[in-house]
Amino acid sequence: MDLRQFRYFVAVARERNFTRAARQLNIAQPPLSRQIQLLEEEVGVPLLIRNSRPVQLTDAGRLFFEQAIQVLGRVEQMQAATRRVGLHQRSVLSIGFVASTLYGVLPTLMRKLRQHAPELDIQMVELMSVQQIQALNEGRIDIGFGRVHHSDPNMSSIVLHEERLAVALPMESLMARESTPLPVHQLAGEKLIVYPKEPRPGFADQVLNILDRHGVQPGEVMEVREIQTALGLVAAEFGVCVTPASARQMRHDVHYRLIDGDRATSPVIVSHRANDSSKYISLTKQLIREMYAEHPAWLDAHN
Repeated sequence: MDLRQFRYFVAVARERNFTRAARQLNIAQPPLSRQIQLLEEEVGVPLLIRNSRPVQLTDAGRLFFEQAIQVLGRVEQMQAATRRVGLHQRSVLSIGFVASTLYGVLPTLMRKLRQHAPELDIQMVELMSVQQIQALNEGRIDIGFGRVHHSDPNMSSIVLHEERLAVALPMESLMARESTPLPVHQLAGEKLIVYPKEPRPGFADQVLNILDRHGVQPGEVMEVREIQTALGLVAAEFGVCVTPASARQMRHDVHYRLIDGDRATSPVIVSHRANDSSKYISLTKQLIREMYAEHPAWLDAHN
């Protein structure tokens, strides 16, 4: 498959009509239909229901549509950023991050970077920790803020701090009647919601390893893709979820308690390519050191 097929499919999915999509793309309808057919053959499943008026997306088609929009948007960003750099208009720093770091180090760092390097075009890319290492190797990002240790010799990593973990509880749970730290053994037998489902290893494995070290066996483990889904299921009383303490800001219809247990923490790790001598990587690391030396309020709030 190629980007042209992505654009053709997105046009049909938006217009819900091959004739209008072909007119918008300035091509004839038969080659448009053929390219969509070739795309479906390569994917291996139908993406469109053609015998309906207007044309409908299959379940697979809806997923592909959402992903295709993201891919095309990312390509446009890449083209624009490359053009700016090639014309010496702006320097670009691409930062990978996991969602929970938005409640701690990243917002303050972004403000400081803009103050110290106003010429810098900062691009934020949400990626799981394992995905960040791959993206760094491929040059898609310049620096990453994650939570999982790695052994890649091409990367330089620093643990910024160990953040305490908390457990999100349904409001009606017996354990939600108190706000004191929750002994980790009280999670035994509870239905546990973990994230991300993939890629692995990830934060889910950290949580399960901590419970295993304490001899705690959950009653059932439910895997979901992201933290927002996990907390939504907690609010719906499907189970409990262990999160970084910073995630307590994400929803207010669940009850949070810090976990009381040995090494019940999750690291915040910054990584970059070991041979990257960019002045902006050096500036970022310098600003991080200054931030932690100031002992910001959010650092206490997460411990």
